[in-house]
Amino acid sequence: MTFKIYVGGLPYPTTETELTDLFVQHGNVDSAKIITDKYTGRSRGFGFVEMPSEEEGKAAIAALNGTQLDGRTLTVNQARPQEARSGGRGGVGGFGGRGGRHDRS
Repeated sequence: MTFKIYVGGLPYPTTETELTDLFVQHGNVDSAKIITDKYTGRSRGFGFVEMPSEEEGKAAIAALNGTQLDGRTLTVNQARPQEARSGGRGGVGGFGGRGGRHDRS
């Protein structure tokens, strides 16, 4: 089972290769993903790294949390499971009941 790590405070130009290189100094890296805006494709300033063991992951967290990367302070900790999000707009007709004409009789 992989150990998933959240990395926040990334400089926007950081690449996934650079993120991998940062973590590989502390153990094996299964994957590194920088989260991007779905419309612009620009980095959102955070990402996730997966390491093969909890031991390596915790060592990387201890070594990298609070360090500087290109003038920005990194926040590095164990990733929490993604929370379920409600889809769509919900409500009547999928628009939350806003707009349109409603009979109030």
